[in-house]
Amino acid sequence: MTDAPAVRLGVTTSPRHRTAYLDAGPQTGPLMIMCHGWPELGLLWRHQLTHFARQGWRCIAPDMRGYGGSSVPNRIDAYAVPEIVADMVELHDSLGAAPAVWVGRDWGSPVVWGLAAHHAERCRGVVSMCVPYLARGFTLETLVPLVDRSIYPADTYPVGQWDYWLHYRESFAAAARHFEADIPATMAALFRFGSRRSAGKPAITANVCARGGWFGEAGRAPDAPRHTQLMSDADFAALVAAFGATGFRGADAWYMNDRLNAAHAAAAPDFGRLTMPVLFIHAELDTVCQTTAGRLADPMREDCTDLSEASVEAGHHLMLEKPDEVNRAIDAWLSAKSLV
Repeated sequence: MTDAPAVRLGVTTSPRHRTAYLDAGPQTGPLMIMCHGWPELGLLWRHQLTHFARQGWRCIAPDMRGYGGSSVPNRIDAYAVPEIVADMVELHDSLGAAPAVWVGRDWGSPVVWGLAAHHAERCRGVVSMCVPYLARGFTLETLVPLVDRSIYPADTYPVGQWDYWLHYRESFAAAARHFEADIPATMAALFRFGSRRSAGKPAITANVCARGGWFGEAGRAPDAPRHTQLMSDADFAALVAAFGATGFRGADAWYMNDRLNAAHAAAAPDFGRLTMPVLFIHAELDTVCQTTAGRLADPMREDCTDLSEASVEAGHHLMLEKPDEVNRAIDAWLSAKSLV
């Protein structure tokens, strides 16, 4: 194997926003832009950055709004999807604006979906992991009708696995305070391998409100050994340091803009129908974004005209847990769609 390609630091600024990003691969290569989720940084795409940079792609992994070296606005509504899509448009323009392959996971997915729906000319293709396309918007109101009621009876779990979303609405300041009480312990608790033992059982996110928060009455994450194979000690330390600087308020605010996000989705041309090549990678052991059973992925199959699907036996952080399998799935799709 050749040496890992150099990873450069970049930043683009405008009067409205600053985006810090990692940049790997040849400057003249085709663009692949990777949008991370909650609560992460661009550096957690490290395996994908180096893999696709070796193949000649110019790979970009921004710190999304509210994270790391990027702007952390104070207003809650500054974290609505249309604002973050605008950030990515500015970033894309600064890179030359040639059509890119956009990759998203977790909350990064609604951003790349929104960009594809509103700016199709900027997209050679779209890859999403965990969060499927919902043309009506990634909102609690859109998600609840798709809950698998065989796992989440309505009388016990009115909003299914999405109960934690309500917790942000009801206890926004407390949620951030609990995450910030012990950031290393928080990250160790959140970044875990998927488990077959959890299949078909309610996710821990399904009763966060009843517990009084993610970590219950303790108000802080428990002391537990972290799953060290998910990331290096250096990357874990960088993640902890970044959230020590920014806190969780900005990251959590992404959950607080359903009305604006639904309006943005509704304004997409052609009712949000996507015609570019799309790859969705299912995380088979993800109990929150449970897409291999139930109906969560069904709307995507109606609203994408060129959809490919792949599955990886991993949990929510599949790009960390099974990076080689994720990379192979993207490789196969790029080749099949003649995007290489």
